[in-house]
Amino acid sequence: MSKQEFLAQLHKELYGLPQDDIEERLIFYSEMIEDRIEEGLSEEEAVSAVGSVDEIVAQVVANIPFAKIAKERINPKRRLKAWEIVLLALGSPIWLSLGIAAVAVILSFYASLWSVIISLWAVFGSLTGCLLGGMLAGIAFACNGNVLTGVAMIGAGFVCAGLSVFMFYGCRAATKGVLMLTKKLAVWTKNCFIKKEEA
Repeated sequence: MSKQEFLAQLHKELYGLPQDDIEERLIFYSEMIEDRIEEGLSEEEAVSAVGSVDEIVAQVVANIPFAKIAKERINPKRRLKAWEIVLLALGSPIWLSLGIAAVAVILSFYASLWSVIISLWAVFGSLTGCLLGGMLAGIAFACNGNVLTGVAMIGAGFVCAGLSVFMFYGCRAATKGVLMLTKKLAVWTKNCFIKKEEA
């Protein structure tokens, strides 16, 4: 693929983003290709060394703040006609309440997801506390002459120690999963605002 074909495809795929970001990315990748050509690569090798257009577009969308994309999308490209304004005003009790309900459902789902993660970490903290409490209580019972109870308490502390190790790795994996899901949802939401339009 030539440099011009690459830049044309990149421009087409970035359509819908703020214009200044598109121009900035096109200039950046044009200069990157030129630098690689100056290093001795052919034009096709320099273009392939930059990466695929899809990867670049995904990275650009992930790095642009959602507010900037929404502002670009919400700002009308033309002035609204009087009848469009009237329809928006008359339909606002319906579309506004549905929009608020949709946002509330999404936020409550997200909050409940994080409450599960917080609960898992709380269980990990409880198991760690039981480990310390079991060890201290076992030593105290053993020192007071109640050796069997002390051994049982120390054994329970070791069980809690094993469970807390498993719980820690589970909590860490669940937290990473929710963070990854959050990132993917953010990119998906941004992509909803960057719907491709026929030029």
